[in-house]
Amino acid sequence: MEGLPTTTKTERRSRSKNLHTSKPSLVMAFFSCVAWLYVAGRLWQDAENRKLLANLLKRNIEQKPKILTIEDKLMVLGCKDLERRIVEVEMDLTLAKSQGYLKHQLPQSESSSQRKLLAVIGVYTGFGSYLKRNTFRGSWMPRGGALKKLEERGVVIRFVIGRSANRGDSLDRHIDEENSKTKDFFILEGHEEAQEELPKKIKFFFSTAVQNWDAEFYIKVDDNIDVDLEGLIGLLEHRRRQDSAYIGCMKSGEVLSEEGKLWYEPEWWKFGDEKSYFRHASGSLIILSKNLAHYINTNSASLKTYAHDDISVGSWMMGVQAIYIDDNRLCCSSIRQDKVCSVA
Repeated sequence: MEGLPTTTKTERRSRSKNLHTSKPSLVMAFFSCVAWLYVAGRLWQDAENRKLLANLLKRNIEQKPKILTIEDKLMVLGCKDLERRIVEVEMDLTLAKSQGYLKHQLPQSESSSQRKLLAVIGVYTGFGSYLKRNTFRGSWMPRGGALKKLEERGVVIRFVIGRSANRGDSLDRHIDEENSKTKDFFILEGHEEAQEELPKKIKFFFSTAVQNWDAEFYIKVDDNIDVDLEGLIGLLEHRRRQDSAYIGCMKSGEVLSEEGKLWYEPEWWKFGDEKSYFRHASGSLIILSKNLAHYINTNSASLKTYAHDDISVGSWMMGVQAIYIDDNRLCCSSIRQDKVCSVA
């Protein structure tokens, strides 16, 4: 028994004390590791945030407007100057087209000859004017073979009418049937025939006529006017090859602002405090030279119409260098003996 090692009481107490002191150290070490991982995670997250913010800042800086240098400003001014010159050239081109300086092929109708016509005369008519048309055909307006011979002399005459609001109805069919017999209609397919559409009708007439016939003059005549055809032809022969001619019985007059009156003008306020129309040819008979008719055709989409067709044409002529020719022989209601038109 004496040779076996013995453990004293003091040694056992020391060992037990070391075991108790190692447990808190382990716990502290564990918490230290957790704290280190947390701090490392936060630092990594902050680094990512800083990187993201740096990218956003860089992008914003790139998107900021650059300060224009003198060279940049001169370039902008140069572009504006070039744009202005392009607009001016386009305006000159439109004017050249309207005056017939640009070469283009006009489609010829079956009735027009290869040589240039003297005049195309459009006589306004409506769906309920059958008796008036027959009266004209029996008086100043030739019919049948005589109408063909007149065209050989260089004068085309047609009744001008649009289409019914209900396309293809009995009104349209009656006109088509009448035209198939008389061959003396000029039907405006794109125009709706109605009293309130008369100012637009004159724009359609001049635009479409100049596309179908190559003539010196284009003439609009009301359906209550008798014409001395030979006198009118003589007047036109005297004016042949005169560009920019706006011919008619020139007049002016009061602008009526009271709604319900016969010649009421809805846009009366545009004509100034004096309420007076500008100088214009009477609507009974209006004559335009070829280049002015071309001008209406070229700019028809932007030309404004007023309540009356003669006022509308007069406003268009104010915008170009038209030559106003006031011929008293075209004052149809006058008492002159040598006038070429009269109220029927």
